[in-house]
Amino acid sequence: MAAFIKGLELCKGFFLDVAKPILDRYFPGLPYSAGLIGYGSDVLGYDDEVSSDHMWGPRFYLFVEQRDIGKKTEILRIFSENFPYCYKGYSVHFSEPDWNDNGVQRPVMIHEGKVNPLVFILTWEDFLSEQIGISDCSVISLPDWLSFSEHRLLSLVSGTMFIDQLDLMRRIAPLRYYPREVKNYLIASNWDMIASEQAFVKRCGSCGDEIGSRLVCARIAERLIRLCFLYREVYAPYSKWLGTAFHRLDIDYEIKNSIESALRAGLLSQREEQLVKAQALVADLHNQSGVTEFVDYRIESYFGRDIQVIFAEKFAQATAENLKDNVFETLPLIGTLSQIGGFSSVSNDCFYREQIKNLYGFNNEKKKP
Repeated sequence: MAAFIKGLELCKGFFLDVAKPILDRYFPGLPYSAGLIGYGSDVLGYDDEVSSDHMWGPRFYLFVEQRDIGKKTEILRIFSENFPYCYKGYSVHFSEPDWNDNGVQRPVMIHEGKVNPLVFILTWEDFLSEQIGISDCSVISLPDWLSFSEHRLLSLVSGTMFIDQLDLMRRIAPLRYYPREVKNYLIASNWDMIASEQAFVKRCGSCGDEIGSRLVCARIAERLIRLCFLYREVYAPYSKWLGTAFHRLDIDYEIKNSIESALRAGLLSQREEQLVKAQALVADLHNQSGVTEFVDYRIESYFGRDIQVIFAEKFAQATAENLKDNVFETLPLIGTLSQIGGFSSVSNDCFYREQIKNLYGFNNEKKKP
């Protein structure tokens, strides 16, 4: 068994050591960019030994200009005939796509015959269309942003080019983070969702509903985590990697600790205390961010009940003020589908982009009373 190598390191070495010399020899003068971008835990740096069982290994994307896409079959043939069977102990040969499993390919060690490499050759425009359903980063509308998968956006801006003759890293710059209007809409949405359940952790628990209390706690914790990503202007990954990414996020340790303590708490009093503390710390982060004018708050009783809150709706309302006179002004504060756990099969699929946009009723001229 080969010693584990992080995918990015493995793929970069494979391209520079093996693929580039072949391209230089057989296709001199071909302008291209090559790198690791898009799908995969290796793109985000989260890969480990478990990741190596499928769609992982010596691989790369090769981007060519439209005028050269006709060379794709020939390039793949040359790769197939000249690639080694393994690189640094990892198979370079992969199975055919399993269309019963979303086209997954798995490494298969062979010792004779042609190699079937995990190499994708396409134009940049076709790649973007596959990833987010739009081929030109310069013509993205504000409503378009709500239909994009946040995880897909992260996988694009986290990509690395080993050679970038087509200047793709500059061309992807408009996707680096949400526009200000979109960011404000998502911040307002997350605070509004917190506000809608802020009293229920204690209320459920005091009624003997421990499961309900824990579920509400977890939902509020996720909203707080997503707010931290928004204030730091870092895309959040989908649920598989959300906790890992939050652990690595450049954020005050006390926020992370209070959220984790709330989720771990066995006693209702501790759960409420730590979750309200976490809300207060994220509220402080909001005020430090300059997204809105200073929002005054304190930890206080919920309308005289023995329930502690910060009245999170204050932050939702203050941020929603920034939405006036833009396309988000009359939208319900529901965020995006990619910010809801378990919806990745929909939010990641470009087929549903227009339906997702329709959820917000951008074509509906009726104003909210």
